[in-house]
Amino acid sequence: MKKLFGTDGIRAVAGQPPLDPATVHAIGLALANSLGPNPRILMGQDTRESSDWIAATLTSGLTLGGATVESAGVITTPAVAFLTHTHGFSAGIVISASHNPWEDNGIKLFGPDGYKLPDATELKIEEEIFKQLALAPQTPEPSNPPPVNEADRAEYVQFLLSLVPGLSLDNKRIVVDCANGAASAVAPQLFAGLGGEVIITHASPTGRNINEHCGALHPDIVAAEVVAQKASMGITFDGDADRALFADEHGNVVNGDAVLLLAARDLQARSLLSNSTVVATTMSNMGLEAALKRSQIRMLRAPVGDKYVLEQMLSTGASLGGEQSGHIIFSGKSTTGDGLLTALLLLDILHRANKSLAALLTDLKVFPQVIINVKVREKKPLELIPTVVAAIAEAEQALADTGRVVIRYSGTEALARVMIEAESEPLMRHHAEAIAQAIRAELAV
Repeated sequence: MKKLFGTDGIRAVAGQPPLDPATVHAIGLALANSLGPNPRILMGQDTRESSDWIAATLTSGLTLGGATVESAGVITTPAVAFLTHTHGFSAGIVISASHNPWEDNGIKLFGPDGYKLPDATELKIEEEIFKQLALAPQTPEPSNPPPVNEADRAEYVQFLLSLVPGLSLDNKRIVVDCANGAASAVAPQLFAGLGGEVIITHASPTGRNINEHCGALHPDIVAAEVVAQKASMGITFDGDADRALFADEHGNVVNGDAVLLLAARDLQARSLLSNSTVVATTMSNMGLEAALKRSQIRMLRAPVGDKYVLEQMLSTGASLGGEQSGHIIFSGKSTTGDGLLTALLLLDILHRANKSLAALLTDLKVFPQVIINVKVREKKPLELIPTVVAAIAEAEQALADTGRVVIRYSGTEALARVMIEAESEPLMRHHAEAIAQAIRAELAV
């Protein structure tokens, strides 16, 4: 069982295990040792103040292992995946904790094909990390990070624009929230020249304001700005821009489920939706499933995590998949969730349909849904806690065929997530709080 890697790489408070200097150095050395002789590594990072020292410490370990390291600087996670594959790097590394607070950071790894590493490969790298820590627990001096190749961002932007030839904002006004993260370095360049008026917000990173009251973690912020600016649409990214959420012209938040519906229908109409199938996750709303079914589109559910969505897409031949949180994967266009790509493709759908975002979503009837996050001191198997098992069983019996209960631990934070959706909102909230309280009583910090 993996101890370091979660559903999206290694993530922790920067400076504390497993992101203390000794372990970060060992991660670099272990990765270099796992890739064969003289590997070439591409590294990118988000805007957290800890990203620089982590990059320098990783570089020290990588070069000690015989690797050559190149830097794309501050850039989005999917850009690193694209550049790694395009330029034949042995691996890509992204230093980011995505939607987490600025105090956290993380290390994500991509293989030479641009895909996130499978669990089995991560487990082998973990074994090598622990081996290196046992051999040399002291941290050598960090290396000077390699110079940033400024051309990388421009190449990625041109790649994205090539996927939407003829796209125009049709002289509309849109609001783009960069979350003071990696999108701050890319989005202004991407949206320039598409016509219309683009209002860029939260694109002034300080190292400590990433995701702070902005971005995809707070989509109500961009929604309110859309109303204030009388804009046609809002787009909001998370810290590393591998996902995006939206707001329609009325200031309503539009999540990943709605994007999946619009993208699936558009691809289906153009005979581009493989097997008439979409891969979503256990968190996707029953309303999405019902709307897709009306369009003769089948929906499969994968575990939460875009890497697991992708695995099911590859195994079933699906061309579209994603998460309610805004990770959307378009097979053949990207190897991972890409918020900037999702935004462009959604804008392209609206442009070709000549309709507003709200107008295209009139028949999506969302079941009431609540998610309660419970901070936990440990991730004890929930099935071993009798009071939690009893609370879940009671909820499932009460809801029967009129709702769903999904309880899981976060793969990136010390949280238990309680999600219930049901036709009856009072019943939904009652049982969600009952389950959350049972977890608190046993595992609360």
